[in-house]
Amino acid sequence: MGIIAFLVLGLIAGAIAKAILPGRQGGGILITMLLGVVGALLGGWIGSAIFGVGLANFWSLQTWIVAIIGSLVVLGIYGAITRRRA
Repeated sequence: MGIIAFLVLGLIAGAIAKAILPGRQGGGILITMLLGVVGALLGGWIGSAIFGVGLANFWSLQTWIVAIIGSLVVLGIYGAITRRRA
C-alpha cells in the first residue's frame, strides 16, 4: 500500500476509534487522527506478527479491522496517560 493510502487509512481509523471509544482525551481531532496513524501502524505490525494479516491492501476488510483495533489500543493508552496526568 502506498504512503498516501496508509495515511488516509490511519486518519479514518483514528476517527472511527474515537467514535467507538469516546472520552475526554486531550488534544482534539488532530491528535486523535495522528494517533490513528500510529495505531494503524501498530495494528498492522501486530496483525502481521500474530495472524499473518498486515496492511497490504487498502480495500481489504482485514486491513481495516487491524488498523481500527490498533487505533483503539493507542487511543486507550493515550487516554490513560492523559487522565493520570490531569
